[in-house]
Amino acid sequence: MRKLFAPVPHPRPLDYIYDNECYPNFFSCSIKHSATGTRYRFVISEWCDDGQRLALFLQSLANADAYMVGFNNTPYDYVLLHLIMQTGGVITNADLYAKSQAIISDRSGFGHTIWMKDRFVKQIDLLKIHHFDNAAKYTSLKVLEINMRAKDVRDLPFDPTKPITREQANELLSYNDHDVDETEQFYFESLDAIAFRQDLADKYPNKDWLNFSDTKIGSEVFIRELESQGVPTKFQGVKLQTPRNEIRLRDVIFPYVQFEQPEFNRIKQYFEQAVINPKQIKGFFSNLTATIDGFDFDFGAGGIHGSLHKTIVRSTDTHDLIDVDVASYYPNLAIANNLFPAHLSETFCDVYLGVYNQRKTFKKGTVENAMLKLALNGVYGNSNNEHSVFYDPKYTMSITINGQLLLCMLAEWLMKIPGLSMVQINTDGMTFLCPKEYRTNYENMCKHWENVTRLELEHVDYKAMYIRDVNSYMAETLKGKVKRIGAYAWERAAENPGTREVPWHKDHSSLVIQKAAQAALIDNVNIREFITNHADDFDFIITTKVPRSSKLEIIDPVYWGDDHVCDRTRIIQSTSRCYVSKTGGALTKIMPPTATQIEHWKTGDHYQHINTGDYKVVKPGHKPPSGMYSPVINPDRKAPKRRIGLMVGYKMRECNGINDFNRSDVDYEYYINEARKLVDALIQGETRCAA
Repeated sequence: MRKLFAPVPHPRPLDYIYDNECYPNFFSCSIKHSATGTRYRFVISEWCDDGQRLALFLQSLANADAYMVGFNNTPYDYVLLHLIMQTGGVITNADLYAKSQAIISDRSGFGHTIWMKDRFVKQIDLLKIHHFDNAAKYTSLKVLEINMRAKDVRDLPFDPTKPITREQANELLSYNDHDVDETEQFYFESLDAIAFRQDLADKYPNKDWLNFSDTKIGSEVFIRELESQGVPTKFQGVKLQTPRNEIRLRDVIFPYVQFEQPEFNRIKQYFEQAVINPKQIKGFFSNLTATIDGFDFDFGAGGIHGSLHKTIVRSTDTHDLIDVDVASYYPNLAIANNLFPAHLSETFCDVYLGVYNQRKTFKKGTVENAMLKLALNGVYGNSNNEHSVFYDPKYTMSITINGQLLLCMLAEWLMKIPGLSMVQINTDGMTFLCPKEYRTNYENMCKHWENVTRLELEHVDYKAMYIRDVNSYMAETLKGKVKRIGAYAWERAAENPGTREVPWHKDHSSLVIQKAAQAALIDNVNIREFITNHADDFDFIITTKVPRSSKLEIIDPVYWGDDHVCDRTRIIQSTSRCYVSKTGGALTKIMPPTATQIEHWKTGDHYQHINTGDYKVVKPGHKPPSGMYSPVINPDRKAPKRRIGLMVGYKMRECNGINDFNRSDVDYEYYINEARKLVDALIQGETRCAA
């Protein structure tokens, strides 16, 4: 397979960062040339009209073959700029606001999209590159500001559905510039990903590579390679797929899958007898477990799982703690066994192998390696995606069923070794304690498994594993490298773009807790000393956010000297940076009532306690439990908003400006207690096992 990717040098002199704001009587566009820092502002409002000047500027960018870089700009911001260019800038703010509202109201998300071939100015959308348009990964620019550790986190200062005054316009322009600056910071974090995509765009034009996610790139690369080798993926513009009404699992299990253990045979027989509906795959795996020598093997739609819980497992003078993973398990499972979506022919496996070999040319930890790994695994995920050209749920089940059974086959062989005990099994590998005297036996069994399956195993010796559960643990290699998963993860994307620990879309809150847990478990550092002496203020930050339909409220106590005289209630930004403090207030989320609550409030009987004023609504014809409630005559039938406490039991202090973080006001006890939850149970579990 020909080489697809090569690095592109930085910087990019023709990239312009931008963002729009649109109100009923005000539109602004702030643009910044990232290479020089030059800023351009344009306003279209009832008191200012830069429309024609903006249209000319945009045309100059188009003539220069420049790129405009934004965040969620392709479905929104650029659509407004495109309209301005179409009209030559002769357009009113009312026209722009009407277009803005039409875009926001479009539930499909595509009704107003300007496709790449029709754009006047080339676009780079950072939200799309990072796949934040996926519901499971959706991340706002405000959350990114917190995760990028911005000096100031600013939310939209005014209700965008209401007109603003001329004085408010100045504040809004400042906010517009701030969003551009923060978008630019994320652009800097994304330069390697952009360069990767630019190389594709240069080699293979006519595709919007610069706005593709990693998995979409993988799909497009596959499609391109398949079609270049004569395998069609569409017929008369319609994607070719292999939908299934049912799947007989007997037909997908490899003939060389064999077990001696009755428990594993029971699982295999369960699969062999099953005929499943592709739309009900997850339910098929409910409570499917095999227990052998006290270790539970839990089968699932995404893969097999099993683990010791709340304990520490260490290598010793007599036992090695060994981790074995299958190299690129799911892709190689397809390649080695000639598995492919039925409509794509055996050529699919040749293309898969080519992309896999391409990934190996990049070092682990590089952006390219991480992207291609996601792309390889994304093909498997898309095989169960009804909108993908790879759709064939029988292929999906062939991979996931055999993937689990083959790991069980290896586990069964290894568990025959005297004194070997399982520690963990997870999707593509397993960890176990093996007596040193039988190390050669383990190695020979692995080689035999590789010969049978035609797959490759990768081996790592661990010094110790610190396990809360299968989804949260740390593993320390003999060389001192630490793998952190779930509740113990703290490495940020800003520190390592290829990290799987805390990528940009994950919650970056209170990382001092995870760092303290590692220091305590691995380096035997006192948790209290670590946290109270930890120098990074950002590691104490807690992200709090609510949707636009809701509000965040904080109730601050007001003191006169040492006396608490009253409370002050105020609404804070819907996405806010906070920390647990000694003197802060109660944090509450205020949300609209649910449909059920509204109906109950409208139709129920209303009562109020004659002494306390407590208000209750009960089903029609029912009464409150106490006789101290009297009926409310002509009650307000508008259901109240829901009030949900956040971080209940702790005082919170807002610090959207990081300079407002007060080290002397930090309630260290919260962070210490949370770190102890990650540490104490594991130490106690290890002690019990040793006893």
